[in-house]
Amino acid sequence: MDRGKFEELVAKALGELPGEFQSRLENIDVVIADEPTPRQLARIGLRRGEYLLGLYEGVPLTRRSRQYGMVPPDKITIFQKPIEARCRNEREIAREVQRVVRHEIAHHFGLDEEGLERIESEI
Repeated sequence: MDRGKFEELVAKALGELPGEFQSRLENIDVVIADEPTPRQLARIGLRRGEYLLGLYEGVPLTRRSRQYGMVPPDKITIFQKPIEARCRNEREIAREVQRVVRHEIAHHFGLDEEGLERIESEI
């Protein structure tokens, strides 16, 4: 899939978030990269060849105090090639992008991997 189409899928996923979540997405950048860097993989304990579909880097809202400010934006990276490798067609890619964007946004709101796995298994 070309980058432009993939970017549209990410933008659509963000645009379809409920309003109460969209209004709280301040000081956060969402970017697309082909693949995670070795540093990103090492930071979360994965090795080259293991899948990482998205990554939240920042301070979750639940861990911020009143003194939190004057900091660079949090960052969510969506990794295009690993998502494409997991999917068989564009419809599956669109669904996976939607899931990954929501997953990473949930980290921004303070959910950890364990909590997210529990929620995703119930869906």
